[in-house]
Amino acid sequence: MKAYFFYQYGSPDVLRYEEVEKPVIDDDQLLINVQAVSLNPLDWHNVRGAPFPVRLSSGFFEPKDKMLGVDFAGRVEAVGSAITSFQPGDEVFGSRSGAFAEYITVAENQIVTKPANLTFEQAAAVPVAAITALQALRDHGKIQAGQRVLINGASGGVGTFAVQLAKFFEANVTAVCSTRNVEMARSLGADRVIDYTRAISRARGSFMT
Repeated sequence: MKAYFFYQYGSPDVLRYEEVEKPVIDDDQLLINVQAVSLNPLDWHNVRGAPFPVRLSSGFFEPKDKMLGVDFAGRVEAVGSAITSFQPGDEVFGSRSGAFAEYITVAENQIVTKPANLTFEQAAAVPVAAITALQALRDHGKIQAGQRVLINGASGGVGTFAVQLAKFFEANVTAVCSTRNVEMARSLGADRVIDYTRAISRARGSFMT
């Protein structure tokens, strides 16, 4: 099978598309035939080894995990003898290191069933961004119904999920984004949208006068 690797930190030129053996599952693993993946800033940080704190977990001088990628969606091809929640043919999505490959092995807790109304491409864009937004709002922010929530960068990967999740938790959402994304932020459910480009222009005008 084919997979992407990087053996040193650097620009995209360090990436290598190589032929490797198809992985073999253990009893508590599933084999996934990957149908779609998505790129995140996380992937770019891992390839560059920057900002430097990334290397605290990834390796100081060279990457410890040399396979690229995290987010994926695909079909279950095989299951280990201890697996009970999935079966071959199930459509799933999730995240694991080294996801940019034709086949990957995963544990049950690394995937969930893909909704039938989502394409593989759409599902592959969810895990890292959505989990980050959920952790920020629910786990760290302790969001409650009726609270007012300001989401800066509401048109980004994490921001778009944050707006929708905050509305799910029945919060009053103010979204901050650029002019071209104002309508998108509103369509996601934001109660108020601040166009930061216009706000900055007004502030500069006031300062100059």
